Amino acid sequence: MTASRRGWPAALAPSVLHVSRPVDGGVAGYVAALAADQVRRGWNVAVACPGSGRLPDELAALGVQWLRWEASRSPGAGVPGEARRLRRLIDGFAPHAVHLHSAKAGLAGRAVLRGRIPTLFQPHGWSWLAARGAAARAALAWERAAARWAGLLVCVGEGEAALAREQGLRGNFTVVRNGVDLDRFRPAGPGGRAAARRLLGLPEHAPLAVCVGRVTRQKGQDLLVGAWERVTRVCPDARLAVVGDGDLRPALGAAAGPGVVFADAVADVRPWYAAADVVVLPSRWEGLPLTALEALASGRPLVAADVPGLSEVVTPRVGALVPPEDAGALAEAVALRLRHPVLAHQEGEAAVARAADFGIRPVLDRLAALTWRVIRDVRADAAGAPAGSVPASRWDEGDGNDMDGGDGGGRLRGGAGAAGDGDDGDGRQGRTGAAGDPVPPPGHPARPIDSRNA
Repeated sequence: MTASRRGWPAALAPSVLHVSRPVDGGVAGYVAALAADQVRRGWNVAVACPGSGRLPDELAALGVQWLRWEASRSPGAGVPGEARRLRRLIDGFAPHAVHLHSAKAGLAGRAVLRGRIPTLFQPHGWSWLAARGAAARAALAWERAAARWAGLLVCVGEGEAALAREQGLRGNFTVVRNGVDLDRFRPAGPGGRAAARRLLGLPEHAPLAVCVGRVTRQKGQDLLVGAWERVTRVCPDARLAVVGDGDLRPALGAAAGPGVVFADAVADVRPWYAAADVVVLPSRWEGLPLTALEALASGRPLVAADVPGLSEVVTPRVGALVPPEDAGALAEAVALRLRHPVLAHQEGEAAVARAADFGIRPVLDRLAALTWRVIRDVRADAAGAPAGSVPASRWDEGDGNDMDGGDGGGRLRGGAGAAGDGDDGDGRQGRTGAAGDPVPPPGHPARPIDSRNA
C-alpha cells in the first residue's frame, strides 16, 4: 500500500477496516452495529470476516462493504496463511485505521501491521482465559508482546482492562463499556410474557429461567444444568431454557434432567427475555456481556457469576451475584426469584433503570472519537506536529459529524464520501453512491447491537 493511497484525501472522510473472526454472536453484532454507524457518519468502511455465519448477510443489508477473510477460531498452523490473506485485503482497501476485534483478528492483524497503520485492538475477552496450561501461557506472552502494536487497546469493561494490567500488558488502554439499544430492548408490557410463551411453545404459568449464549465452557451452562435439580427441589414446576448453539450443547442435552429445554440460537432473542422470570449468566469469565445488558433493558432480574464484567453490571437492586462455579449458591439465587415473583418484578423494574446507564448511542460516539484520535495522533507524530493536532483548514464547525463524541464537531470538507463504492471483489455489492450523498448524522438511530446468543 502506497503512501499516496493512505494519504489523507481532502474530499473524503476516513477509511476504516474492521476485522473480525466471529461471524455470529455478540462480537459479530457489535462489529455490524459499529460499522453501520460509521457508514452513517459518511466514513468509508469495510469489514473483513469469514464467509460463514450471519455477519456477511447482515453487513450487506446494512450497506457495509464485506471483504472475505477466511480464518479459523483457534491459532495453529493456518495462522501464517490467514495473516497473508489479511495483508492483501489491507493493501487493497488502504485504510486510514484498522480496528481488530477479538483474539484471532488481533493475532493476524497485529502480526501483519506492527503499528504501521493506526490500529485499534478490542479483545472482547482476553484469549488466555479460554486456554489452559502451555496454550494459556503462550497466549498471554503474545498479548504482552503485541500490545505495543496497537495505538489503542479498547476494553469493554474496567475488569477487562484491570486484568490486562495485572498480567503485565503495557499499552494505551481505554475502557468503552458495551451498550444496548434501549429502543429495541425494552419491557414487553402487559401480556407480553404470556404472548412470548405462546410464541415459543412454553407453559404459560410455569416459573421460567432463561440462559442465552453460546453453549461453551466460558458461558457456564454446564454449571447451571448441573445445579437445576437443586432448583426443582424447592420449585418443582420450574423450567430452564438454554438458548444457543455451541460445542457443549450435545453433551448437556443428553445429561439434562426434566424441566430443561434447549433451543437453537436465534437472530431475535427478545421473545426469550419477555418469556423469562429470571435470566441467568453463570459464566466463568466475561468481558462485559451484551446478554446482561439486553436482559436488564428488557426488565428482567439477573442472577450472574461474580466475575469481572458481570460484576460491573449486576447490582443488588437488579438481581444477585454468586461465587463462580458455586452450584449451590447459583441454584439458591435462581430458585428465590422463581418462588417470589414480587421480588423478581421489583428487581426487573430496577433493571430497566440500570440499563439506562448502558445506552448504545454514547458508545458509538465514543468509538468514533477514539478512531479519529488514533488516526490523527499517528499522522501528527509522523509529521512532527503536536499529537492530537489537525490542520484547522480541514475542518468545518458544527455541521453535525461528531469528531470527539459531542454535538456539532468537525467534518472533513468535500462531502460525505461514498462508503463501499462498487463491487467488493467477492461477489457482494457494497453501498454505492456519489460523494455528497446525504448520510444521516451521528444522532441518527444506529443499527442495534444484538447478542445473537453471545
